[in-house]
Amino acid sequence: MSRRPIARSPALQRLAGEGFDIEVLAGYLVVHNVPYIDDQGAVRRGDLFAALRLNNDVALEPEDHQCKWAGEMPCHENGASMQSLGPSSTPMTIAGYEVKWNFSHKPALTGRYSDFYEKMTMYVEKISGPAQARQPGVTAINHRARTPDPDDSVFLYEDTASSRADIVAINDKLKPLRIGIIGLGGTGSYVLDYIAKSPVQEIHLFDGDGLEQHNAFRAPGAVSGEELDEELTKVAFHARTYSTMRRGIIPHPYAMMPDKLHELEGLDFVFLCMEGSGKRPIVEKLEALGIPFADVGMGITIHGESLRGQVRTTTSTPAKRNHVYEKNRIAFSTADDVNEYDKNIQVAELNALNAALAVIKFKKLFGFYDDDSHEHFTIFVVAAAETINEDGDE
Repeated sequence: MSRRPIARSPALQRLAGEGFDIEVLAGYLVVHNVPYIDDQGAVRRGDLFAALRLNNDVALEPEDHQCKWAGEMPCHENGASMQSLGPSSTPMTIAGYEVKWNFSHKPALTGRYSDFYEKMTMYVEKISGPAQARQPGVTAINHRARTPDPDDSVFLYEDTASSRADIVAINDKLKPLRIGIIGLGGTGSYVLDYIAKSPVQEIHLFDGDGLEQHNAFRAPGAVSGEELDEELTKVAFHARTYSTMRRGIIPHPYAMMPDKLHELEGLDFVFLCMEGSGKRPIVEKLEALGIPFADVGMGITIHGESLRGQVRTTTSTPAKRNHVYEKNRIAFSTADDVNEYDKNIQVAELNALNAALAVIKFKKLFGFYDDDSHEHFTIFVVAAAETINEDGDE
């Protein structure tokens, strides 16, 4: 949980200052212990959730008039449910709370809430009114102090994208994972860009190369000339860049050589974003450790005055490894091999696509995305705009 949005937002400070039991959880503003009447006439308490809209942890005007409710359906004194709340049953879990209802209640005069103070107090007043009539003195105001938990999220500011889309519980599937990215070139840097915006616990970066000028043209964002002058390693530069957004990025400024293979132990998934004969011992170590991984690559050639080629993603899991060798799905090339890829024909959009396909497959494996084909080998053919998926589960 985070106190930053509360400390930085006048509307949230006002709620806290008046004694409401509030906190920020998974991108939602929560008002705890709101009294209400259930359908049996008993006074109970529930928790009110509203998806926050933040800019640098300052709460902006609410985007909509909806709230979520962890509790039974609030009722009037006669036991009739509050249909004026516009209730719909949408069971989900948010930060451990079983949320059962979605409410949609607009202010009568303006049709929208000016800030989160107005939104939450109007909802609380409506929900708790019957309970207060039945039991005078019962209130959502209790001046309870909450201790912030700095380990609740790896992000340095709230992930409101997930709460706005109601995918917090799905996103939480990724939270305990420790990820490795071997190679921070064009594709590897985009893999980092996508993974850094997921709530995985740790991201380990392995690359021994320095950040050079050509890297700026095939990586996300914009590298300044001053940053190039610093002569940083790739991992140092990218770790610094993404550490402004999140914790848990761990740089390893060296290539993954045989004497470093032990550092793969304890990882839950690895992205192999490198070429060369040094790949084989890494793959063998990952297999020995039972770690799933995705190997990425591009083959781009000059064809007349245009480029042709394909983008490849090969996935290997403990349940399916044979296709890697039987069908040569990973190129264990040597330093003597020369092709257009080695000449650095890499284009940012193809690097990004290569990374996106690998990250999508990773998220499928861990239940974030549904998976109908269970493919372990994907090719995108650029000229034909054709995607080929093969090597499904046997």
